[in-house]
Amino acid sequence: MAHLSDFDTEKRYKAVVKDTSRLTPQDSEEVREIILEVKDSEFECEVDQSFGVLVKATGDFGNTHHHRLYSVADLPSRINGNPKITMLVKRCSYIDDFNGEEYKGIASNYLCDRKKGDEITVTGPFQLPFRVPEDTTANMILIGMGTGIAPFRAFIKHIYKNVNNWEGKIRLFYGARSGLELLYLNDKDGDLTNYYDKDTFEAFHALSDRPHWADSIEIEKALEEQATELKELLSKSNTYVYVAGYANILSKLNTSFSKILGSEEKWKLRKAELIAGRKWAEIIF
Repeated sequence: MAHLSDFDTEKRYKAVVKDTSRLTPQDSEEVREIILEVKDSEFECEVDQSFGVLVKATGDFGNTHHHRLYSVADLPSRINGNPKITMLVKRCSYIDDFNGEEYKGIASNYLCDRKKGDEITVTGPFQLPFRVPEDTTANMILIGMGTGIAPFRAFIKHIYKNVNNWEGKIRLFYGARSGLELLYLNDKDGDLTNYYDKDTFEAFHALSDRPHWADSIEIEKALEEQATELKELLSKSNTYVYVAGYANILSKLNTSFSKILGSEEKWKLRKAELIAGRKWAEIIF
């Protein structure tokens, strides 16, 4: 897996915050949708790419730059002839394993604090591991937790707007708080409504019994409720599985797919086949 230090940050672009809005209620984790105008008409970031945000930070060894990658959360478009990119950002903090103190995530807090009209520095674009298959009969199982659903929003829109005659089944499984789910719901409020058709696209929301706790989203239950169809899709040689989310999602998926296929050994073999055939891809935060 590539490290942030592997990405070229020498080429930098100025971007202006055109809009920033909180998607989640005040009494829950803060997730914002931020719309940027990149002040360079030649900058292009497609749905299978990410871009970086550079933040000046002060550390033990003086001033430095913190680099964080983000996926585009909607189809690319233009404002005043310049690229418009949409991103989802969750305000993060972490507990230091050594001293037990809580520290704010540098990039996420910086971005969540930006106001309309503020200028930031972006880099890229950089390639994501997710690709639209050339085979329009291919099936895709997309699993995105939290802001991991962002790349799939743009991905699905791209397929149904720009790829002709898509015939394969696309099944999106996602878990999120109030606000984020509005990006995907299969109803009149969801912005993927135009693509909703059980023969091709359908989304399944993994619910949470404890809506303030990120780890309690029951992705396993959502997957296992669709076990019959998922088992059928995983039996096909042209099925792709794409995953985006925090590291603990992988163990949850291994447990669920083992149940769906009947044993841990069967899932290990099928996953190995997917990886070998370049039909498994993941973005882990």
